[in-house]
This record gives sequence, structure tokens and C-alpha cells, in this order.
Amino acid sequence: MNPNWRSFLESAAGVFSADGAELSGFGDLAGELQAAAGQTVLVPLTHLAQLEAHGDDAQSFLHNQFTSDINHLPAERAQHAGWCSAKGRMQASFLVWQNAGAYRLLLAADLVEFTLKRLPMFILRAKVKLAACAERVVLGLAGPQAAEVLAAAGLPCPDEDLALALAGEQEVVRLEAGRYLIVTPVSALPDLWQKLSVTARPAGVPVWRWLDVAAAFPLVTLATKEEFVPQMADFEKIGGVSFHKGCYPGQEIVARTQYLGKVKRHLFRVSCAAELKAGDVLHSPGNPDQSVGLIMSAAAAPQGGFSGLAVIQSSHADNVRLGALDGPLLQTAAVNP
Repeated sequence: MNPNWRSFLESAAGVFSADGAELSGFGDLAGELQAAAGQTVLVPLTHLAQLEAHGDDAQSFLHNQFTSDINHLPAERAQHAGWCSAKGRMQASFLVWQNAGAYRLLLAADLVEFTLKRLPMFILRAKVKLAACAERVVLGLAGPQAAEVLAAAGLPCPDEDLALALAGEQEVVRLEAGRYLIVTPVSALPDLWQKLSVTARPAGVPVWRWLDVAAAFPLVTLATKEEFVPQMADFEKIGGVSFHKGCYPGQEIVARTQYLGKVKRHLFRVSCAAELKAGDVLHSPGNPDQSVGLIMSAAAAPQGGFSGLAVIQSSHADNVRLGALDGPLLQTAAVNP
């Protein structure tokens, strides 16, 4: 994490997790969650990080590695993309857009080290450079007044999902109605924060994770790396997989899975009184010999307990237990029934 980024958040009364990896909140998680349920919140997204790919062959390189069609990504749009192993399992998921001749790759921060070590191995003779964007940070803005908050801060407000708008060195991506990403240089953060936080309440990463669950945003993290074929996370349904482009790692398995209809696991929203964490294993008495799913992401819920996204074997989704056959019962609902 950029030390200036961390120092600024601490000066703004931000509290970090015990391991220092991400912003837990601003001293009142329960209040922040309640605010997120109906008000406008401003969240420093310290659990995410950016990579940048640039060079003459950046486009073709990313197109040949990722599951979505980078060659036809418009300049004013962002796009979901997965990066699979040879076995078709997702090693990382990205939100990708381009600006000033470079491609921005937004991913889970705990996958940056792995990605920067592994992905460049495939560059070979291509004219591509891949690096972390240490001087740029990401804010999340969400709520009924989000558009007004952007306007008051002098920022554009994209009017379509996954649309990108630029304002000098700052970038704004609309995830869905009322929820936006703001990418800014660290040097511009104090002034921007002051303008945004006049109306939007500062909140921690757990709040954004809850919003991700509500929006069914499937983020691959270190805890779930290489666990899912893209269709298990319904990734193709958000535009993260193209079935008309050329080859990429794992493409044959991803295509076979699609056309033979052998996807037995899908994305579900889940809730439980017990704490849920990414990577938690799920079981069902109806299939006692093996696990039936895995928690993909989770967060404390405003109404109490925990909510999450999980990849679950559909035939056993009506009786899913956390951690063991006799573990706490989860409530489940298919994201795409």
C-alpha cells in the first residue's frame, strides 16, 4: 500500500485491520453499514489495486491472456475479464479499461504479487510492460446522492453501467446505478476527499464488500484463486467471457463447459448468523462425501449476521452448511435463477 495513502487515511481517523492490509472503517462499522443501506457512502478501496499494461503489444497480449475481448474494448468503457490457468480455473478477475494509451487492470490487492510474477512470464518477445500503479488509488462512492456528490466535486457522472468518464488525471467508472469507482493520484486525494466527504459518509472496506454482495460482483481473491471455472461464478453473464474470440489459457475447457452444459455449480447469495469468510468450505447432508461449495466473498450485514456470494452445487443448494455437515445452516438464493 502506498504509504502516503495510508498516512492520509489514518489522519482522517481511518482504522486498519490487525494485519494492516485494509481499511476496517472509521470507528463505527455498525453505523457505516446502516448508512450504506440507504445513504451515500465514500469508501477507500484498499482491498483493491491497479496494474498498468502499456506498450505497442499491450492490447494483443491482454486479449490473448484474458477471457473477454480486449481487442474490441471501446475507449469509453470498462469490461470484466478473467485470467485462467491451463485448467480453465480463474487465477484472477479484473475490471479493465484504457486511458492515455495504457490499460488499467483493477484486481484484488492480495493477488498483485502473484499476478506480477506470473503474468509477465507470457510476454516473451511482445512489446509490453506490466507494473503496479502505486501512485493511483481507488475510492468507491455509492448511494442515492452519488451522482450529486460527483457533480459537486467537479467530476463527471457516467450514465451507463461500466461506462468510463475522464476528468484530467481522474477516472470515474459506473459499476451500476448509484455506485461508482473513482481513480485518482494520491497527490490529489486530500482535496478530492474533502469535496466528496461533505455529503458522503466515509466507511470501511467491509461496507463495500456488502455492496458487492448485493450487486453480485464476483471478485476472485487469494482465498479463491484457481477454484472456479468462470461459469461457476456466472462470470459470462456480466460480460467477462467472450465465446467468439481466439485462444487464451484454459479456453478449451471454458468453451467445453459452456457448450456441453456441464456447469453444476453456480453463484448464490447466502446469509448466515455465523461469520462467513472468502474460502470457507460448504457442505450438505445430501452429499456427505465431498464439499458442495465455497464462499467467494462475504461481509457483515446491516441487519445483523453475515451475507456473501458463494459458488454452490445447484442440486444441493437448499441445504447448505458452513464448514461441516452439521455446521450452521445458510440461507441461499441463486443470483441468476
